[in-house]
Amino acid sequence: MQDAEPAEDDTEDGPGLRAGGRAWAIRALLLALSAVVTIIVVRLVGRIDWAAVWDALSQLTWWQAVVLLAMLVVRQVLNAAPLTLYVPNVSPYRATLNDLAAHLMALVAPPPSDFALRMAMFASWGVPAAKALAGLVLNTMTFYIVRFSTPLAGFVLIVALGRSPGIRWLELLSLALAAGLLVTLMAVVRSDRLAQSIGTKAGHAAGRVRSSIDPDAWGSACQRFRVDVEDRFRSGFPRGLLTQAGMVAADLTLLLLCLRFVGVDAADVSAAEVAVAYFFAFPFTVFPLMGIGVVDALILAAAVEAGGLDVEAEAVAALIVWRVVTLAGPALLGVVALALWRRTTAQARAG
Repeated sequence: MQDAEPAEDDTEDGPGLRAGGRAWAIRALLLALSAVVTIIVVRLVGRIDWAAVWDALSQLTWWQAVVLLAMLVVRQVLNAAPLTLYVPNVSPYRATLNDLAAHLMALVAPPPSDFALRMAMFASWGVPAAKALAGLVLNTMTFYIVRFSTPLAGFVLIVALGRSPGIRWLELLSLALAAGLLVTLMAVVRSDRLAQSIGTKAGHAAGRVRSSIDPDAWGSACQRFRVDVEDRFRSGFPRGLLTQAGMVAADLTLLLLCLRFVGVDAADVSAAEVAVAYFFAFPFTVFPLMGIGVVDALILAAAVEAGGLDVEAEAVAALIVWRVVTLAGPALLGVVALALWRRTTAQARAG
């Protein structure tokens, strides 16, 4: 990143803090929307017996916590795996450190602090800035394509179970969005002219919202992105999609384990029913904190529909454990990752 001119420096009233303030305002609005949706769905499901929820939570044992932690580590390694395919000189260990530290930074500081930390870590490992930037963009695109494609697995499971999919407009919209992202990415990587054309058109569209955007600069940036990822895209992108699909499977496994550990039996709510609910709800993780509230309410409604109100308290307990593991767990691991990176960086400088 280049230093700005003094007149354009990001002071208290500068564009950096204004952008960060807008980002936090959007996050707060989405969280409020999540809370409203959660309240509506929970009221539709029924009144929760919190004493029964506590009883279900008390069933957890120490060895079950160890199993959940081990599965969380698998999930995080798979989540970071595309970085090893897209960014040179980045091992699975370094990719996981980078991903965990950025997750922590995104929770405690406004954007783009997580992006700046990622770039600083890559720079300390000798990764050229252009290659690191291109790899991060491709990593983000891979995640979003998989995120919005998960309803496809839900439709396949519904057909396998012999059920009618019904009207699922939001899921179809999610699939259309995933297809659009994939087609755009393939077109950008295909040729310089297409990349520049797509970037310029995107710049013109964004310029209608923000007049300071230069469409030609967007076109040039898109063209540079194509050059930087060209050598790794052909072999890395398909494997990147597989690793992200594996991350989704690991997250679903965590949810299933939480349900079984607190007493929701397969006879009441089968793994297939949980998977269908999860796959259809997963695109809503686009909301802050991985869609907390919205995703949980949708899964809870599906569990109660399958097993009746008798499983409601245990399902709520399972969702609480799942969120503690998948949200607080990566944050705590991020503290460890940041400490490890700073220690190794200090040792390298001393050497």
